[in-house]
Amino acid sequence: MSAWHAHDSRTVYENPWIRVREDAVTRPDGGDGVYGVVEVRQPAVFVVPVTDDDEVVLVEVERYTTGAVSLEVPAGGSDGEDPLVAAARELREETGLAADDWTHLGPVFSLNGVAHAPGHVLLARGLRPADEAHAQDEEGIVGVRRVPWSELPALVRAGGITDNESLGALLHAAVALGRVS
Repeated sequence: MSAWHAHDSRTVYENPWIRVREDAVTRPDGGDGVYGVVEVRQPAVFVVPVTDDDEVVLVEVERYTTGAVSLEVPAGGSDGEDPLVAAARELREETGLAADDWTHLGPVFSLNGVAHAPGHVLLARGLRPADEAHAQDEEGIVGVRRVPWSELPALVRAGGITDNESLGALLHAAVALGRVS
């Protein structure tokens, strides 16, 4: 089998946050095809905030795309900022918290089959109230929940967390914290 080969590409839609393109390709099996790709213009950040009481701080977000409230880690676009700066901003905006201890856990990619959407997962500890106000209304956040780490597996099993990016970020944190090997 050979690799994918793009022969032509055209932009079918773009705005300041995403670009959607259609590529004329040769597939690995040698056949011709068209591949649609969503390109996220700036990497995202996903923050796993863990309290001194071993709770994970999650946000309840009303998602336009699904029409439901989703329980997620604080996250958002980096807007071209350093991932740590963007993560601190997202944590503050979405939860009203700041962190004294940050660990970059690694890069991630979202929706690999249809998107080029890079991101970074960061662990935030040493949580305290932020000095500045936060902007939950603008983000569609309807609540902030502190979930004991020990209750996360049951919450996931019950379908309480369905956002794949949050699940991936939580797994990154679980590995970093030695909760899974």
